[in-house]
Amino acid sequence: MVNDTTLLLDLDGVSVMRVERCEDGGRRVHLATADASARVCPACGVFSSRVKGSATTRPRDLPYGERGLEFLWHKRRWWCREPACPRKSFTEQIPQIPAGARLTGRLRSTAGRRIRDAGSTVIQAARDLHLSWPTVMDAFKAAAHEVVEAPLPEVGVLGIDETLRGKTRWEQNPETGKWQLTRDRWHTGFVDALGVGGLLGQVEGRTVADVLA
Repeated sequence: MVNDTTLLLDLDGVSVMRVERCEDGGRRVHLATADASARVCPACGVFSSRVKGSATTRPRDLPYGERGLEFLWHKRRWWCREPACPRKSFTEQIPQIPAGARLTGRLRSTAGRRIRDAGSTVIQAARDLHLSWPTVMDAFKAAAHEVVEAPLPEVGVLGIDETLRGKTRWEQNPETGKWQLTRDRWHTGFVDALGVGGLLGQVEGRTVADVLA
């Protein structure tokens, strides 16, 4: 028996009941729910006061040490006391470990940021965190979505400049016989001139109509 509660590594919403040393040298951490809001019915929002039963899950968390940690979360199943609620019972959940989740939120977040921010490949992040390729890829998509959907900063001064690129290409219209410009050698770029200086967009052409469009 090991009484090292620091092995929990600050996982909010649960507390350490006890820690066991396994035969392979790893450690098994028994957790109990410490967040009172876990008794709130996810369907109607009413606090429950009647226990229906118990359940044990094994959420996976960040690697720790050479052997790692095995989590056993001993949680309760509650009756919903709201007569109009369609959900009669539910198990405890916390923000870091939603109901049905096999991984902690911080493990998923770390997997996504390994690729988005640290330049790791999906397969390397999967090996480092002991996860499957599809799991890490889904985590990366979620992390990338945060960046893609984030609102752009307000632009104080818009910089517009033209760039010579490639060769002009003309093609003949088979119906009219006229030659049409299909690829302009000029491109117009738009940048945040006084902010971060990043490229906001780029369009083909350098006429007033191209810029306005």
